[in-house]
Amino acid sequence: MKRVAEIGGLLKKIYRIYSNELLERLRAKGFLDLRPSFLEILMYICDNDSPSIKQIGVNCGLKKQTMTSHLNELEKRGYILRKTGENDRREFKVCLTAYGEKFKLALLEVIGDLEISYTNRMGDVEMDRVVMTLNNFISSMDEASSQTSMLL
Repeated sequence: MKRVAEIGGLLKKIYRIYSNELLERLRAKGFLDLRPSFLEILMYICDNDSPSIKQIGVNCGLKKQTMTSHLNELEKRGYILRKTGENDRREFKVCLTAYGEKFKLALLEVIGDLEISYTNRMGDVEMDRVVMTLNNFISSMDEASSQTSMLL
């Protein structure tokens, strides 16, 4: 198998294991209504103060229709609220509700626990090496992508 395909497969497998562990631990804390597809969106909202719908879609790599569907579900389940922007009434910002803030605290705790668990298994040096390698790989891919875009 080609290395690039192998890297893609390994990254997908790592993400699947990580998101399953994350969901399992969040469910143990009472967040039973989550789906894997919601995690990335909620994690982005938790990391960014009242992002716009467009920012969430771009950063999570989701199409507008998928974004709308997921946000509708998250709003219905009580995690988020959509508010019109202060400067631009056409732009909607996404905010966490009180329940969403409880989720955020649980999420931070679970991620901290997973960090300790993974570091105990692999060691600090290896974890740092993985992060550095992946960041370098992403940077080189972004650089190559922007050079290709300039040629077109």
